[in-house]
Amino acid sequence: MNKHLISIVITIAIITLAGCSPEPNAQKQQAPLQSIDVANVIVKPVQNWHTYTTRLEAPEQVALKPRVSGVIEHIAFNEGEKVKEGDLLFQLDDRPFLAIVASLEAQKDSAEAALEQAKSEEKRAIRLTERKAISTEQAESRTSTLRQRQAQLDALQAQLIAAKLELEFTSIRSPIDGIISRASITKGNNVIAGQSVLTSIVSDKAMYAYFDVDERTWNRSFSDVTANDKQQVVMQKVGQDDFAFKGYIDFIDNQIDSATGTLRVRAVFNENQSQLRAGSFARIKLAANGISDKIIVPDRAIGTDLKNRFVLTVGENNILEYKAIQVGELYGSYRAINAGLVATDVIAVNGPARVGPGMPISPNTIILDSTGVTFTLLPIADANLTAQLTSQE
Repeated sequence: MNKHLISIVITIAIITLAGCSPEPNAQKQQAPLQSIDVANVIVKPVQNWHTYTTRLEAPEQVALKPRVSGVIEHIAFNEGEKVKEGDLLFQLDDRPFLAIVASLEAQKDSAEAALEQAKSEEKRAIRLTERKAISTEQAESRTSTLRQRQAQLDALQAQLIAAKLELEFTSIRSPIDGIISRASITKGNNVIAGQSVLTSIVSDKAMYAYFDVDERTWNRSFSDVTANDKQQVVMQKVGQDDFAFKGYIDFIDNQIDSATGTLRVRAVFNENQSQLRAGSFARIKLAANGISDKIIVPDRAIGTDLKNRFVLTVGENNILEYKAIQVGELYGSYRAINAGLVATDVIAVNGPARVGPGMPISPNTIILDSTGVTFTLLPIADANLTAQLTSQE
């Protein structure tokens, strides 16, 4: 009897537990799909870039030295400011030079008087010779004296010119337009002609950037370039993210350096020179002349794994797909793709930061904006072609 009751209780408990369990056909709640920014790739005409490092040089730079020795009496410039050619910079004590000029002028007056007397005596000698009043030797002696007096006067005049030049050189003036450094020697110090460095001046109307292009690159990409073509370049200063300064090549050396296998090239930058300083480190980008259409994507859309660079594209049913790519040049925040994508591909704009291949997404379509990004640099003479490419963009 007790066994029968126990069996009944167990059966009732099993039925109760089965009634409390969830129905096997109940559907699980699905998580919402992640919203991801996607965009069509863009196609642009681009040029390959070559980057070189350099230091800026001023076309004109002067280590200012005095042309005469003396004591500095006055400094007439503000250190670090712009100066113009001919501006007074240093004034030396000119009193010793004034004294020399005065002495030579007095000697010159005396020599002029002696010359006049010699001329008069020569004329008298000529008249006396005609009347046979003096000998020929005496007449020739007076003529010789006249020539000596003339030579003495000429020598004194030359000395006076030199003395006046030295007096003029006591006022030390700027030989070029530019920016002046500090005064290396101050008031009251003695300076030596041609030796003492007073200050330095660098021109600021333009800046040069010399860089060396290896022979292989030059022959492959720039063999037809001449200085007259004014091949354009862009420059980036240290601490800047973009290449904001535009210039052009104005000098190509006449031979390859056999020791290094490179060709020396110079670019000149004429704009915004107040922002450029001689001696600054900079990077130069030089574009090859060949232009081709390339697929362009944001650089942030590119991921890296152990083997490849890749992007995530949107496939059927909005499922992300892995595509290995070959990357090209960087243009601002955009990267050219050499292989792996086609013009109809739609990519995950922010790359694999939050998503991966095989993941379904909710696409949020945006338009890539490359306004203001430079993809081509052409010689100035090809401005019309530049306008055409801009209109195509």
